[in-house]
Amino acid sequence: MNVLGIETSCDETGVALYSTERGLLAHALYSQVKLHAEYGGVVPELASRDHVRKLLPLIDRCLEQAGLRMDELDGVAYTAGPGLVGALLVGAATARAIAWSLEIPAIGVHHMEGHLLAPLLEADAPKPPFVALLVSGGHSQLVEVSAIGVYRLLGETLDDAAGEAFDKTAKMLGLPYPGGPELARLAEAGTPGRFVFSRPMTDRPGLEFSFSGLKTQVLLAWQQSDQTPQTRADIARGFEDAVVETLAIKCERALKAIGANTLVVAGGVGANRRLRARLDELARRRRVRVCFPRPEFCTDNGAMIAFAGALRLAAGQTAEAALTVRPRWDMAALPAV
Repeated sequence: MNVLGIETSCDETGVALYSTERGLLAHALYSQVKLHAEYGGVVPELASRDHVRKLLPLIDRCLEQAGLRMDELDGVAYTAGPGLVGALLVGAATARAIAWSLEIPAIGVHHMEGHLLAPLLEADAPKPPFVALLVSGGHSQLVEVSAIGVYRLLGETLDDAAGEAFDKTAKMLGLPYPGGPELARLAEAGTPGRFVFSRPMTDRPGLEFSFSGLKTQVLLAWQQSDQTPQTRADIARGFEDAVVETLAIKCERALKAIGANTLVVAGGVGANRRLRARLDELARRRRVRVCFPRPEFCTDNGAMIAFAGALRLAAGQTAEAALTVRPRWDMAALPAV
């Protein structure tokens, strides 16, 4: 089965082709970072318009890379939510039109399930059951995965997610958009231990996260400092260390709580080099396995949507013909595969 995957939930247009027999055949991504940089954040209407301009050329490029014709597709998968409603509608309408014209099934994919399953695109992919740490954009969640489509939320953020905290802290420090990757790069030049910030909600039981107070600590430290370039880097390092250590502590608690021996990490923050190193250390110490997608599949991409959609289409699941997107969508409500 050849499945076309379309991702347009926010500010990246992702397209991929996945074969249930041959694996990932092609993928392409267009980022709108330059478009939104002058505004310091994503402008929803501009994002939707740019998806309209870029989506069809990316589909053509993927078909050419894979050596497939449009009429050789067996199904279409698209991100149906969560995300920006206008951006989601661009991908959904395109996917539905292709499926209708070819008389093939289409299915709307949950964006976070796509991220959760992205590590399964790699060689020697993990198999459920496992614990998943999802750290993507506005989401910081720990999820128990009993089977594909069988998810139980163990804990989530009560305010800012880790990715949001990275972006907002970067903005406070005067770093350009997109702030998260810029802050991580700056932290490389920082002095470890010069600024030590709290590890939020690790002094009490539970698996919830909270990063808004950490942002405030960073702001006060920056305002009361000499504000030199080195100090900026040192504060960035202190902030990154606090977020990474907090995530690691919660992951270890989750593994203990359900007795799992595999941890899957996905989402944009999952590409953070220091987080990967810290979780690798945790895995060695606890003698468990930790799995990451390749960095290019941590951010939004079409490959994860094509893969997740292919699993559900192969299981006989399809979506109703009505054009429906869900800007908010509880992953626990998904059917099992």
